[in-house]
Amino acid sequence: MTSPDPIPPKLSADLNAASSADTPLRHGGNLGAARVRFPNAPEPIVDLSTGVNPHPYPIADVTREDFAHLPEPAAHARLTQLAAAFYGAPSADNVVAAPGSQILMALIADLTPQGRAGILGPTYAEHARMAALAGHEVTTAGTLAELCGASMAVVVNPNNPDGRLIARDDLLSLAAHQKAQGGLLVVDEAFMEAGPQGESVSGSVDSGPIIVLRSFGKFFGLAGLRLSFAVAGRDLARHLRARLGPWPVSGPALLIGSAAFADRPWIDSTRTELSAASERLEALLGDAGLELVGQTDLFCLVRSMCAQEIFERLGEAGICVRQFDENQQLLRFGLPGTEMEWQRLKYGLVARS
Repeated sequence: MTSPDPIPPKLSADLNAASSADTPLRHGGNLGAARVRFPNAPEPIVDLSTGVNPHPYPIADVTREDFAHLPEPAAHARLTQLAAAFYGAPSADNVVAAPGSQILMALIADLTPQGRAGILGPTYAEHARMAALAGHEVTTAGTLAELCGASMAVVVNPNNPDGRLIARDDLLSLAAHQKAQGGLLVVDEAFMEAGPQGESVSGSVDSGPIIVLRSFGKFFGLAGLRLSFAVAGRDLARHLRARLGPWPVSGPALLIGSAAFADRPWIDSTRTELSAASERLEALLGDAGLELVGQTDLFCLVRSMCAQEIFERLGEAGICVRQFDENQQLLRFGLPGTEMEWQRLKYGLVARS
């Protein structure tokens, strides 16, 4: 019997170095795990563990034919044109559609020559994991200055989970440093749709080595559609597009995404509604004695010495919020979607404050 070919030594070493990154991280939105942890929780569970708009865009008419045929190039072109206008990209040629930012970040990390991946933290942990899997040395930076000279500098803006916002001019200054030193700047603007639009760097991707990640599902409330975009210089966009292949997103995603981007009245009214809901959530959490650490219009991050107890008791009451293993004094609350959910949260907090 022929023995299997051995793994080349360098590949074996790379795999061992990345082994800790192989394990998926824990995130919000896992209601199955919540039901296992809190088997006696009343249904329906109120899921406040994600920063997703609880009032999703009304789905356009999707037919069986949209699932039966391969996505049409013309439909893909329409989506990227509308996305370019919505995100303020220089052109549709700068926009790359993909089934989620996770895949885009993995491709970006693979395209970037191996070196130091500096990530402004603390922040969303998946970017560090993708960089490690691609063989980069991952470091966490506390300031933008510490990112200078990294092969790949990563900034989440507004930040997840605390909503920290870096000014556009400061990011463009960092991009100039990266350009001079042969590095790349990746800016994850997943929550920018519900934030200050003027701080986006999407319109400046042609002036420097910048790739901007944008998430369709959070603002439009359709996270399960798995639709995201990279906005980049034309050469970088072409490289990403080539690796994704001819059908990067599904036909239904093309249809729904295009309808949503074109619906300006819904977009404008939703931004107003999310802002009001965020203010209501901040007041509710403050009344419960929780210290506000940061926020966007889609979530609030709070601190409490009793955070673990609050998490457990809210879970038992059927209210799922986001906790953090790395800092057990923090909890993140997404927006309730119905008045009943608001009232359940209110009374759950009052009973436990």
